[in-house]
Amino acid sequence: MQYNSLMHIGFFTDRMEDMVRFYTEVLGGTVKVVSRYGSYLNRDDRPAMQAIARVRPDDIFNIYVELAPGQFIEFFPREEGQKEHTGFNEHLGYSHFALCVPDIREAVRELESRGLTFDTSLSKGPSETWQIWAHDPDGNKFEIMQFTDQSWQVTGHGVDA
Repeated sequence: MQYNSLMHIGFFTDRMEDMVRFYTEVLGGTVKVVSRYGSYLNRDDRPAMQAIARVRPDDIFNIYVELAPGQFIEFFPREEGQKEHTGFNEHLGYSHFALCVPDIREAVRELESRGLTFDTSLSKGPSETWQIWAHDPDGNKFEIMQFTDQSWQVTGHGVDA
């Protein structure tokens, strides 16, 4: 099997407007999809969504923000009973995502001009890949990265043949 790309990563948020603004105005993405519960009214294969659609058809179900061609961040509104966001590395599972750029210094300058404050300084990790860390309004961590000719992600490293 071959994959074309990582299509999206999804987040629940109780700050939809702040998150969409951040991912569009600061990171430069484009809102590509806004789905409302009403789109499930005639979907017999989704009874739970259909029940919500009957009561709140105009409420947002999800929003897709495209960051690179065909690659998205998906946002869902917070659901009743969800726990608060935990801090970085406090639980197993999701840790962070990374965005790869062709020129990290230029990306840093542009993102700072749009109001992004980075959590770390620009550095080259042990994998020989440039990186700098930041977070979104909900505290989700992400990296901006640039490969080098020596990046382990390019050359391979530590893989037994």
